[in-house]
Amino acid sequence: MPTPSTAALTSHRTPLGSLTLAATDDALVLCAFDDHEQAVARLMRGGLTAVDADAATPAQQRIIEEARRQLDTYLEGGSRAFTVRMDLRLATPFSRTTVERLDELLPYGATGTYAELATALGRPRAARAVGTALGANPLCVVLPCHRVVGSGGRLTGYAGGVVAKRFLLDLESGRTPSASL
Repeated sequence: MPTPSTAALTSHRTPLGSLTLAATDDALVLCAFDDHEQAVARLMRGGLTAVDADAATPAQQRIIEEARRQLDTYLEGGSRAFTVRMDLRLATPFSRTTVERLDELLPYGATGTYAELATALGRPRAARAVGTALGANPLCVVLPCHRVVGSGGRLTGYAGGVVAKRFLLDLESGRTPSASL
């Protein structure tokens, strides 16, 4: 029987490729382009033990299914926000501060540079640190690190790759994204 320190781990196919999802009884803790081994290691660093989705508690199953539904709806252009409960325990303190404010600072359809985000966070000289923090975002897509671009609008540094980043930016700007990656 899973304990409160477990997270159910599963894979979810999307037009972006496979996303790894993990949920505790309370919240979604991971939505990432990580493979299984990377996800297990990340969960362990966060003090959680991974269990397969077939061993998930009913609460973990509900959160995973809600995350799947919201991801699919979002990626089909049917919603602009995620309401699934989220827990950023897998993020460093600076990464947590950075990704928690993404929706506020860069709403749906907007983009900004790493330098602009660093300035908005009160750390104008920390553009590289912002990039590192976004690279460690444990809730990709759900917390929109894809909205941050390089200087001059250059697409750089996304865990799912530049093609996935372009897909998400096209989706949010109203352009038709490529059908699949």
